[in-house]
Amino acid sequence: MANPEVSIVMGSDSDLEIMNEAAKALSDFGIPHEIQVLSAHRSPELVTQFCKELKTRGIKIVIAGAGGAAHLAGVIAAHTTVPVIGVPIDSSPLSGLDSLLATVQMPSGIPVATVAIGKSGATNAGILAAQILGLHSTEIAAKLMKHKEKLTQSVIDKNNRLKKS
Repeated sequence: MANPEVSIVMGSDSDLEIMNEAAKALSDFGIPHEIQVLSAHRSPELVTQFCKELKTRGIKIVIAGAGGAAHLAGVIAAHTTVPVIGVPIDSSPLSGLDSLLATVQMPSGIPVATVAIGKSGATNAGILAAQILGLHSTEIAAKLMKHKEKLTQSVIDKNNRLKKS
């Protein structure tokens, strides 16, 4: 996508199905983004170069998904002041708990905003990125309000269906 504001990165292409949920959320809000594979362990030099170029490329937020040891979000956060949202991926025998802990337990001074494990977390990462960008964009803020209204209407509709049954 031309002139992306959000960069979605994942440790492996096997994470694409989950991370596409973040891309879908960003698309719903009309936020330009990119998506790519970078590994904190298998391509550390590429991750470092990626981090050095974030601001000059106009990237305002990074959404990083990784499974297993899940160091990608933290490594990126260590190399930039651009906000990083971590998405733990369920890709190990520990059902994503290892990814969650590795992503959320960052040392003081290197924050990573961490969302839920898996697809719902990726969706929320996209929405959280929209909320951050919506602080400076009335267009995105208006779309976020419509999103919240749809959520409320969904609950009302479900409750009405329940009452009828």
